[in-house]
Amino acid sequence: MAAYLMADVLPEDLEAYRASGYPEAAVRTAASFGGVYKARGGETTILEGNWEPERMVIIEFPSMSQLLAWYQSSEYQEWVPIRQRFAPGSKLVALEGSP
Repeated sequence: MAAYLMADVLPEDLEAYRASGYPEAAVRTAASFGGVYKARGGETTILEGNWEPERMVIIEFPSMSQLLAWYQSSEYQEWVPIRQRFAPGSKLVALEGSP
């Protein structure tokens, strides 16, 4: 069953964030675990409630185990401090899809 990483990531300096190499590394490492980007930084429209996401990212993985294997992998974990440095308010959630 598919699983999704949903992240709200707003870099404080988008150009420096891009120059850091993190975006390419995240795509590359996610792909090595079957991850496919479904959305990244597109326009959002609030339909209900008070949640105001700033810059959403959605990555689909074939399964929760592959999502978690990617997130916990040394290949991705070496990039986490870089994301956290440029986007310290990041919020990430893993969501299992419907059968």
